[in-house]
Amino acid sequence: MPELTGDLIRLSKDQICATSEMFTRAFFDDPKLTYLIPDAEIRKERARFLFEFELRYGMIYGDVYATSPTLEGAAVWLSSAKSEITFWRATRAGGIALQKHLGKDIMKRLMSFSTFVDTLHKKHAPSPHYYLFFIGVDPVSQKKGFTSKLLRPMLAWLDRWKQPCYLNTQNQKNIGLYEHFGFRVIDEIKVPETSIIHTAMQRKPQ
Repeated sequence: MPELTGDLIRLSKDQICATSEMFTRAFFDDPKLTYLIPDAEIRKERARFLFEFELRYGMIYGDVYATSPTLEGAAVWLSSAKSEITFWRATRAGGIALQKHLGKDIMKRLMSFSTFVDTLHKKHAPSPHYYLFFIGVDPVSQKKGFTSKLLRPMLAWLDRWKQPCYLNTQNQKNIGLYEHFGFRVIDEIKVPETSIIHTAMQRKPQ
């Protein structure tokens, strides 16, 4: 478990609901989420269940940090050993309930998308590393330094322990932001049967 400097807080179970709502706002127009849940009204209703699942997964198998108790932003980190969401890990994190909440069609797209991403992840980063599963900042708090507040303590810890880091994004607008923190693009590929460009990025310890 990383011991980070700075004033980040470790997310607690009673903050999952509020954080999932924050992530829904942050990712509402993100290419991946709009592909998974094309209808905006359904997205407003169901996206939070996906984020609740991913937050629980992060709390069980990794580390979830928030900027403060007011939850301006949060980040989920996983070790590479636990980054693949297997059936049993998913079940423990609430995968059965997720399937019920999302419905058959959305779940089918999610499973296909996740398989594609996991396959590339294994190809690009076969050695031990840390995985930035996802990071988001509430739209009302963006461009105020909260992304930096979330990233810098963990990146400093990774540098101290000489650990590489991996992430992927389907939002081209985020590439420059991640490059600012030392990540470099290692692959760009179109997600099958979509118009989404999947970008894999890696950061070596500095």
